[in-house]
Amino acid sequence: MSNNTFQIIIAISSAILRSGVAAVLRRLPGLSIHPVEVPSIDALRTYLQLHQADLIIADPNFGGHFDLHTLKEEVANARKVKYIAVLSSVIDSSTLKEYHDSFTIYDDTNTISQKLNKLLLSPTADEAEGQEQLSQREKEIITFVVKGLTNKAIADKLCLSVHTVITHRRNIARKLQIHSPAGLTIYAIVNKLVELKDVESLNV
Repeated sequence: MSNNTFQIIIAISSAILRSGVAAVLRRLPGLSIHPVEVPSIDALRTYLQLHQADLIIADPNFGGHFDLHTLKEEVANARKVKYIAVLSSVIDSSTLKEYHDSFTIYDDTNTISQKLNKLLLSPTADEAEGQEQLSQREKEIITFVVKGLTNKAIADKLCLSVHTVITHRRNIARKLQIHSPAGLTIYAIVNKLVELKDVESLNV
């Protein structure tokens, strides 16, 4: 993953549903997504053996029955991915225990976007352990950046020098490994630093 571009595998047997999910992913605001469509479990296993993905959107009935637990045991890269189930029928809750979240084929784009943002920008356990915590001041600066304020305007509001604001922004980028306003916007929404309505008019 680089420059906030995420590689998402779509593991759905139906070509129509698979292509439909890929089309939705390409239209999601604030995210640059490279969808990879795989038509079979063998194709998914082969792909994961050669590449690392950020997330897999899978039909729990993929290939007749998608044994996610076995896939994670057999393929090392499969253990490093987050999983979201796409549901086209009623599924037993026990089947979903290996997944991080789910959405249905009837959900709107906003619902899908929020769930993907949460998963893609939430650190793994290892990442969270090593990630430095943001200070309260850094969180304040993120909210102002997301709302479109310049460094000078932020400095005036917080009674800081422009140099100090720039230093804080560099520290934020280093801690979060996020280097674009769009990435910060998604982070701020997912972590409830701002409300979606506060930034929905901005081009993110």
